[in-house]
Amino acid sequence: MTDLAQVGSMLTFDVTEPAEVVLRIAAAVPATEDVSYAFTELPGRQHHLALPPGRITLSYAATVAALPPPPPVTLLDRVDALRPSRYCPSDRLAGFAARQFGGTPDATATVRAVARWVHDHLAYEAGASEPTTDAADTLLSGAGVCRDFAHLTATLCRALNIPARVTAVYAPGLSPMDFHLVVETALDGVWRVWDATRLAPRQTLIRIATGRDAADTALATTISGMLTMPEMRITAVAATDLPLDDHEALVSLS
Repeated sequence: MTDLAQVGSMLTFDVTEPAEVVLRIAAAVPATEDVSYAFTELPGRQHHLALPPGRITLSYAATVAALPPPPPVTLLDRVDALRPSRYCPSDRLAGFAARQFGGTPDATATVRAVARWVHDHLAYEAGASEPTTDAADTLLSGAGVCRDFAHLTATLCRALNIPARVTAVYAPGLSPMDFHLVVETALDGVWRVWDATRLAPRQTLIRIATGRDAADTALATTISGMLTMPEMRITAVAATDLPLDDHEALVSLS
């Protein structure tokens, strides 16, 4: 099987007292992997590490060798993906969503209209949001980064009774390179992926983690101790030339 992609990350931690941290940086699809630090793997491709004081650099590399079929849409998935969440307060934006998008003919056209509107009305601006910024804040400010684009897209879809969730991915073609957050919506029993930033082709995205919002897909969670992460480097290289993406076609993630 031809390799699909080479992905990886290098994280540098300054640990001021012994710490436990859980990372979500591993590709969710089958891959040949190399992790430079001892860990315990938890469900959902999460890595639990115990870090001593000092500066520690951890590297993760993966060669994605095969793509499984896209995951099915289950009833519980749909229920979870319709509920308001910490960063996606869909109940607060229901009126706006109905006025702005209520005239679209079907769910697929509605999602296309939402993603297009978010792309056209938000400015991609580093530093425009804070860790506590939710979709309502982003709607008011008109600017943000990928997580803000994803949160607003997912929130508006949920407000229109279309199940929507967010997915952290490796994104070949993204510039500057970073972890990336996109949206999946349940349409006719299939999860379809949308990226209102339009910064990378959806066809080559590699799934890391999926959840209701960024709180469920955080790349690092500190369980105990004290540490900071002053440096992070991400790589994501497709095996072939990057495809063209009109960003309105129906695309699914594996």
